[in-house]
Amino acid sequence: MVMLTRGLRAPQTEDILPDKWYNILPDLPEPLPPPRKPDGSIVSPKELEAIFPRSLVEQETSTERWIEIPEELRSIYLEIGRPTPLLRARRLEEALGTPAKIYFKYEGVLPTGSHKINTALAQAYYNRLEGTKRLTTETGAGQWGSALALAGAMFGLKVRVYMVRISYEQKPYRRIVMQTYGAEVVPSPSPYTEAGRKILEKDPDNPGSLGIAISEAIEDALKNPDTKYSLGSVLNHVLLHQTVIGLEAKRQLEALGEYPDVVIGAVGGGSNYAGLAYPFIYDRLRGKTEARFIAVEPRAAPSMTRGEYRYDFGDTAGMTPLLKMHTIGHRFVPPPIHAGGLRYHGVAPTLSILVNHGIVEPVAYKQTEVFEAAVFFARTEGIIPAPESAHAVKAAIDVALEAKKRGERITILFNLSGHGLLDLKGYQDYLEGQLRDAEPEKIDLSYLPKVE
Repeated sequence: MVMLTRGLRAPQTEDILPDKWYNILPDLPEPLPPPRKPDGSIVSPKELEAIFPRSLVEQETSTERWIEIPEELRSIYLEIGRPTPLLRARRLEEALGTPAKIYFKYEGVLPTGSHKINTALAQAYYNRLEGTKRLTTETGAGQWGSALALAGAMFGLKVRVYMVRISYEQKPYRRIVMQTYGAEVVPSPSPYTEAGRKILEKDPDNPGSLGIAISEAIEDALKNPDTKYSLGSVLNHVLLHQTVIGLEAKRQLEALGEYPDVVIGAVGGGSNYAGLAYPFIYDRLRGKTEARFIAVEPRAAPSMTRGEYRYDFGDTAGMTPLLKMHTIGHRFVPPPIHAGGLRYHGVAPTLSILVNHGIVEPVAYKQTEVFEAAVFFARTEGIIPAPESAHAVKAAIDVALEAKKRGERITILFNLSGHGLLDLKGYQDYLEGQLRDAEPEKIDLSYLPKVE
């Protein structure tokens, strides 16, 4: 790709890949509220083992700051293309006329096209060790489903993916990727589960949501003794696995003599943002940096910017434990925007705490302005971003233009968490003037359980 040759590429040697994940739990500014049942009682780790293998439950609740990456898994990370490149967007800087330096961590080079494979491999690895034969999961845009499908193939696990119906229809090639890797893919809501059947009876044309798909995947896992559920975001063990991104970026920037003033990423559940940002937030929590941390979400699903911080279910049917997080309500069905991976009603509990303490700044954008930024980035840097990642591109451009107004020579780092080569329907709609913005007029949370 000729355009990328002008960018500065950071070192990409084997020693850049860390041998431990970073766990933010012991460093949070306040204790993480425990998961609860509707009656307010605390869900024990043992109860979580109904859907997750014990090793992942232990990671979910661990207070160890550094958790070792098994050598077999680390070797597989290297085989699939880690460490991923850190690139400087010089052409973007020149086009904006900004004195800011813009770096991005590019996870789109991985086999399934996004960061999701980092935790998919880890979850498949631990499930195999404990004798799991089959995994169920949900997917929005299909990035997570594709990653788990490949991980299942690599570790000999059967995989069923409940794919949000609107994405199933908008993104047929993602479905084909999953099927090529051997996964079974069904549109959600589906007739396979009680949760899906109830929704279809009331609304046969329901476009689906991540919350609905999660309900179906969990119900499926609970009804089959050889099956466990695998989650692509939100929970601590998932975010933990993604910190390979930020830990690599720190070493790559250090080799260039750089450290970011601003760290940016898109947020649905929070995994790609936490993966990049948490290793740098570790420095902030220890008083070693005053860097800004900007988390970007769509206005169509504004959990951080318009939601409330309270206990809510992680799924539509209320099958998960209650988690304390920023939420717009588990019954909320986001509009069918093309950034399917960001169509979620809540956000990771650990990230919610960081937002509450002002450490992470949330912003929300309209779909059209996100695609405008994505096209501009593609025409300068040559990479077509996934619609989810394009939210981070938009924020990076805005911050760079702010730096231009103030004449500040800051360093910006963002996560380009995936490519958009299988998301071209969204680009087609934008280029043809058919793309529409959508956001909720009112968010009703009166039905949520009153649990503290």
